Amino acid sequence: MTAGFAGRVVAWQRRHGRHALPWQRTRDPYRVWLSEIMLQQTQVSTVLAYYERFLQRFDTGAALAAAPLDEVLALWAGLGYYSRARHLHRCAQVVVAEHGGVFPTRAEVLATLPGIGRSTAAAIAAFCAGERAAILDGNVKRVLGRAFAVADDLSVARHERALWARAESLLPPEGEDMPAYTQGLMDLGATVCTRSAPRCEACPLADTCLARAEGRPEAYPVKTRRLRRSAQGVVLLWLVQAGRVWLVRRPATGIWAGLWSLPEFDTPEALAEALAGWPGQADWLPGFTHVLTHRDLHLEPVRWALPPGADAQALPGARWPEGRWVDAASLPDHGLPAPVARLLAGPA
Repeated sequence: MTAGFAGRVVAWQRRHGRHALPWQRTRDPYRVWLSEIMLQQTQVSTVLAYYERFLQRFDTGAALAAAPLDEVLALWAGLGYYSRARHLHRCAQVVVAEHGGVFPTRAEVLATLPGIGRSTAAAIAAFCAGERAAILDGNVKRVLGRAFAVADDLSVARHERALWARAESLLPPEGEDMPAYTQGLMDLGATVCTRSAPRCEACPLADTCLARAEGRPEAYPVKTRRLRRSAQGVVLLWLVQAGRVWLVRRPATGIWAGLWSLPEFDTPEALAEALAGWPGQADWLPGFTHVLTHRDLHLEPVRWALPPGADAQALPGARWPEGRWVDAASLPDHGLPAPVARLLAGPA
């Protein structure tokens, strides 16, 4: 099974893999790094537009490093997993400060930078320098887990380490086409060996795949320690005054960390208590649900129009974190959570 594995993947990628993605037309490590970070837990179709917009604004790592974090978050808004954007910004700053603005291409060095793990470092090194380094993202775990019917629970650290060792043992010989092999594993996981309904008939590993031979490819990879879904209710205060909206900075950790958003309350009763004595009245808007990876947010927006001259910070019950008034026309310039951005895009 191991013999010929890499050759099959490379041959398949050259004939059937993806070749027209914009980051495949460059060996610039900055651009490849940007694509790899964006593609973490995000579909290619979603990343394409974000990738182009980022490069239009930040064409080099130095430009990204010099930008305010708020501008980076604003461009990232809607892509999700916002810690990636903060790490992206910090990583660019470290490259400028410690590497003279020249992005490294060795996996060992890349893995020391903020937000770049072992697999991402290996992918960048393979694509940009042809380095013989193994990747093991979610798609590749699925391909290898099925190809070799790995029955060990990958939630256990030692079992994941064993899969890393297997991934390294499968690397093509020195001097072979590492970019095609690396891209081939990614493409197989994304387009053929999918989480559900894998297209085994189109897979170059089909005749030796142990999971297919068992007739149950969906049983692999094994990972029993899964996060449970939860639900949370949130009341959003949409405070408006003379064409402006009051935004507050979210905490540095947790959901939408560091973004600008609307003030939140746990319950309608908590909102009513905080707004007691305020001028104006509440306009309860239809609630809606925003689905995160492991949590459903049930959002209840309440619009409140303050009369001119009222100070949001001085109102009874106002206990905001960092906040500011923002003109409605300038809202897209702020990093807003996707559901809040959609809400505010309506008439204010």
